[in-house]
This record gives sequence, structure tokens and C-alpha cells, in this order.
Amino acid sequence: MIPIPFLDLREGGPVAHARARTHAAAALRDACLGKLAPVGNFCLSPVDRLASNWLRRSASKYRAELEHIAEILGVGAVTLNMAYLFACTTQAYSGPDGLPRIRRTLDWPFQGLGQAVEMAWQSGSAGEFYNSTWPGAVGVLTAMAPGRFCAVINQAPMKRRTRGKLGFAYDAAMNLRDALASDGGWPPDHLLRYAFETCETFEEAIELIRREPLARPTLFTLAGVRPGQIALIERTEREARVYRGPVIVANDWQEPLPGWQARMSEANNNARVAAMRGVAPDAPLFSWVSEPVLNRLTRLAVEMSAAGAGDFAARGYESPSLLRGDARPVTHDFHLRASEPIALAA
Repeated sequence: MIPIPFLDLREGGPVAHARARTHAAAALRDACLGKLAPVGNFCLSPVDRLASNWLRRSASKYRAELEHIAEILGVGAVTLNMAYLFACTTQAYSGPDGLPRIRRTLDWPFQGLGQAVEMAWQSGSAGEFYNSTWPGAVGVLTAMAPGRFCAVINQAPMKRRTRGKLGFAYDAAMNLRDALASDGGWPPDHLLRYAFETCETFEEAIELIRREPLARPTLFTLAGVRPGQIALIERTEREARVYRGPVIVANDWQEPLPGWQARMSEANNNARVAAMRGVAPDAPLFSWVSEPVLNRLTRLAVEMSAAGAGDFAARGYESPSLLRGDARPVTHDFHLRASEPIALAA
């Protein structure tokens, strides 16, 4: 069991993070992409270039940052940032005090993410926020801004052009092609970071995420600071559906649509939603992280609220095998109120 580092990145942001934690970032890259090590540069360099070229055509305001990070970390840095996430489970609900809260797990097929998770104290024009992240990462997947809102990303269902397993690889390739060929859309995790940096209120964040063009379909769950301030924004590249009120999100639309396939499987998504539906608002910390919400790909669990001074707890997980056995905790629990940030050297 290892502690989760807590870094003050209000000056310098992700670039300073990568520079200060170069060895940790390089170790994480090697752990995630280790299977490509024998042909590392040959395989990853073209992928890095492809992702970089697409990023230049996107709406992201963080391209220069990622280019600096790539200079620091070398081959694979851009690929990891564009790899996104695989699956996750989210519940936005009213706590025992009536104020909105979020629980979430993040599932990813990369080994090493659970033990490498770090907490970043970041800031923007709208105020400060706390980001559960990794050294070398530019976007935001799970974060909390005290007095404003907290938010997370889930991967949306997959667009299908064909039916059955035989056409799955074709559809996946076509979706990737469409994403890389798109112009002017935000990488979803970059848009969420922009919301934390620039949106002063829960409603401003909803409006920003609802209207901006997106590079690929994504599910955004937000919780504000007042009773009832909970929203799910289901996004495709140009359209948005906003659901208000308590919600449980897996990796499917709330109302399934023809032509889309739930990530993991419909049965798996339904099982995770049903499991979270039975969790009490006052359940002990992380007691809800059990099968099927917990699985071999689980890398992170978070509980958070933006009300008052804010509340943020996180725990990292790793699995002994990607083929069998649920993941296990590998970090001490991080508690924002009990942690002292580490200031980076000037």
C-alpha cells in the first residue's frame, strides 16, 4: 500500500507536473505500453504523430502543453493522452445532508494506473480545483472545484454500422477514423478541464459542455453545491441530451438508441447500475466498490462533493491479472481534508 501524492500545480499545471515527476510518468508509460516495448519507437512514433496532427485540428486549448510534455517524456506521451478510458461506473446522488455527491470507479485495461494515480491542485480563471490524474496527463476525467461543482467522464456507447461480433472490429476502426478525421471538436477530457478552469457555476459548466463540439461521444456527470444540482449530459459530436436529478451511469445511454452498443455489454451495464441502485446514501467510504462495479480492470475509486470547502476521497486499484480476479486496493485512501500538498520546486 502506497500513499497517493498530492501536488500543488496551481503554477505550471500539467507541464510542471510532468517535469517534476518525469521518472514516475516514464514508468507509467512503460507499464501501460510495455507490451509494445520490443518495437516501441517503430509502433508508437507514427501513432503519436497521428494523434498530434489530429490535436492540431481540434478545439483543444492545451495542444502546446501536450507538445511540451511530449518533449519531456518522449515517445508514447501523446498516445497515452489520447487513449482515453475504457469503462466506468458513476452515481450522482443526494447525500444524507441533502447535498449532491458523486461516487465513481474508473476501469482501464492498462496495468499501473492504479498505483500511479496522483492528486493535483490546479487553478484557472474561475478558481481552484482538485484533479485525480497522472503525471503527463493533460485532460480531466475526475475532479472537484470547492464551492462550484464536481464532475466525471464515462465512455459513451459505441456507434454500430453492422450487427454481430464479426463487424465489431470494422465499426471500431470506422469510429476511430471518424474521430481522427474530425475538425474543430474538443477531446472530451480537455473540454472538462476547460469547464473547471473557466466556469464559475454548475449551470455555466452544463451550458459549456452541452454546446461545444466534441470529438467523440461522451457521458458527463456533474454535481453542484445546492440540493438538486445534479445533471447528466449525454453527448454525441454535435448533439446533447441533459438529464436532471439523481442518476446512475455505466457506459450506455439512459434511454438506449438503435445503432449504438453499450460498452462492455448490455448485461454488464445493467448489473453495475442495479448494484449502485442498492447503495445507501450514507454507505461507508468505498464499501460500494464490490463486484460487479469492482472488476479486473478497476483502477480508481472516488467519492466527492463540491459543497462547502469540498470533500474528495480516492483509492487506487490494480489487478493481479487482466484475465481473472477482481482488482485490489494498492494505495492508502486519499482524503483531501487530511492531506498536505507538496509544493513543486521553483
